Amino acid sequence: MTTRGETLDAPADVRASSRGQPPARLPLVVYVLALGTFLMGTTEFVVAGLLPEISGDVQVSVAQAGLLITVFAVGMIVGAPLMAMLTLRLPRRLTLILALGIFAAGHVVVAVASSFALLLAARFLTALATGAFWAVANVVAARAAGPAASSRALGVVGAGAMLANVVGVPLGAFAGQLMGWRGPFWALAALGAAAMVLIARHVPHDGSGRTAVSIRSELSALRSGRLWLTLAACATTTGGVLSTYSYISPLLTDRAGLSSGLVPLVLVGFGVGALAGFLVGGRLGDHRPHATTIAAAATTTVVLSAICLLSGYAVPTIVLVALLGLFGLGANPVLISLGVRFAGQAPTLGSALTVSAFNLGTAIGSWAAGLALESPLGATGPAAVGTAIAALTLIPTIAIALTQRRRRRR
Repeated sequence: MTTRGETLDAPADVRASSRGQPPARLPLVVYVLALGTFLMGTTEFVVAGLLPEISGDVQVSVAQAGLLITVFAVGMIVGAPLMAMLTLRLPRRLTLILALGIFAAGHVVVAVASSFALLLAARFLTALATGAFWAVANVVAARAAGPAASSRALGVVGAGAMLANVVGVPLGAFAGQLMGWRGPFWALAALGAAAMVLIARHVPHDGSGRTAVSIRSELSALRSGRLWLTLAACATTTGGVLSTYSYISPLLTDRAGLSSGLVPLVLVGFGVGALAGFLVGGRLGDHRPHATTIAAAATTTVVLSAICLLSGYAVPTIVLVALLGLFGLGANPVLISLGVRFAGQAPTLGSALTVSAFNLGTAIGSWAAGLALESPLGATGPAAVGTAIAALTLIPTIAIALTQRRRRRR
């Protein structure tokens, strides 16, 4: 029976990349997987723009309706590593198809449900499928592109989720206003079913001649100190950025003096910056991974500090928010690539743990930022929290670089 410890069949130009020559272009399967992460990113955040409509329809408060976002984050934290282990002996291609099938079914349940408890259950189930898809998609993309282009491939896959913030979420919110909040979930269900067909057609079967990998050997990856340093960097880099982003609206309106109608345009600027950051960071990470992660962490800390100091001025704040998207999330594809690499014979578990770490950092950072918002710091409190968390990223990224340097000297 096939498992996940080995490589996929790949075309000749990709096999050449494994010998140190980066391919001129990435395989088509990488872009197919990016379409899947686009759907995953859209469903994660589209609820934020539909909370008033959902709360009115199912007769709960807006704050209670916000639990639909929280339960999804919890499902991602738990689901990515859990589903990676439960589907260990399934072929990757089949796992991706099943995850998309559950994704589509979960959205159908949300679209027809009238009970808030059922909505929560469906969102949690969808998050489990999302975690499974994302973890396996990262491994498939990295294997298909080869070691010399793995960060670039992961940048493209992650850019699908960033594009969701620029296109998918605004379109979903707009569609929800026109056809009711259930409409976007019907659309996501249909798109998920269509993505199943593309995955079945373009993701190659697992290679032959593969040895079985046990759960014990997968868990042996947890003994890697470099993996834990990478996971710490994943948590702090995302926690620093999204703790600020989660409460960017009061900063823009109360401190910078922008009207609420301009806030979505600023958020689009952040999304465009994040999309560019994923693509550029992925390319740089293939050549200088450690320099990229350290520089991104340092620059993000400076940008967040500047937001704290200049938030009373509209134009600098708008520019800084776009730069926060560019630098704040640019190291993520590199960190995912390092997580897969440092997990050794357990690449899917390594990828899954990076997904969990990103979401854990987001959950803790947004919680701390919410407390800071109600402190004497007011609207600048979340940015101050984000600055402190982002600065912590320098510790694991520098430690990884020093560890790698020592290993090369040996």
